[in-house]
Amino acid sequence: MRESTGNHVRAPGALRLALELRAPWELGASIAALPILMSAPRGDGHPVLVFPGLAASDLSTGPLRRYLMDRGYAAHRWRQGRNLGPRPGVLAECERMVTLLRDRYGRKVSLIGWSLGGIYARETAKQLPDSIRSVITLGTPFAGHPRATNAWQLYEFVSGDRVDGGRDWNEIRRAPPVPTTSIYSRTDGIVAWQCSVQDPGPQTENIEVEASHVGLGVNPAVLYAVADRLAQPEGQWQPFDRSGLRRLVYRDPSAADCFPNSALV
Repeated sequence: MRESTGNHVRAPGALRLALELRAPWELGASIAALPILMSAPRGDGHPVLVFPGLAASDLSTGPLRRYLMDRGYAAHRWRQGRNLGPRPGVLAECERMVTLLRDRYGRKVSLIGWSLGGIYARETAKQLPDSIRSVITLGTPFAGHPRATNAWQLYEFVSGDRVDGGRDWNEIRRAPPVPTTSIYSRTDGIVAWQCSVQDPGPQTENIEVEASHVGLGVNPAVLYAVADRLAQPEGQWQPFDRSGLRRLVYRDPSAADCFPNSALV
C-alpha cells in the first residue's frame, strides 16, 4: 500500500509505473519526428548545463545534449559521475561549473535538470541568479511530499540519507529568481505529477506533456519544448505558446492542482 501524504498526494500506482516501459518507444518517436524537431528555433550559442536524474550519469542526457548542440547550443555535461544525491560538495561543484561556463563563453548559462537533477538546477540558480539565463526541469519533484515518488527508497539507498530529513522544503519549493519552466507528465510513473507543478508567476510556467519519467529526456514533445524555451532572446522571456496545432500536443496545465483532494490511481 502506498503511503498517503499530508497533502493527499501519493506515489504513482502500479499501472503508471508499468507504463515506464514505453521509454524505448519515445526514443523511436523522436527519431520519427526528426523533421519536426529540426524545425524548432535555432539557438544563439549560449551555454547549457544538463543535470542527470537519480542514479543516472551523463550518458542518460546524451541524446538531449546532442539535440541541443544540433540546434546551436553549447550543451555540457555535469561531470560528476552518477547522481547519488546531494552529497557534500555536489552543489558547490554545480556552482563552479556554472562559473566556468559563464567565464568561458561570456554569456549567461541555461540549466536543464532531469528529475532530481532539476533540484540541483533550481538551487544553483538561486545561488547564482546573475549567471543564469533560464532553468528547465523535467519531472522534478520540488513540490509536495518527498515520498510522493516511486524513487524515494532508491534515493535513501544510494545517498545514505533520509529523503525527508533535515531540509527546508518551503525553500526547495520556492522558484529561482530567473525564468523557470517545469515540464511534467500526468502519466509519469515515478514522480507524482502534482509535485512538479509550479505556482504561477511572472517568470514561472508549467508545460504538460504525455511522457514516461525515464523517457522525458528523449520524448519528442519534451525536446521541442526545451528548444523553444531556450531559443528566446535573453531578457525577453515569454510563456510557452500553445496556440494552433500545439494544442494537440501540449495540454493547458492551468487547471493542474499540486495538492488535489484525491490520490493518484
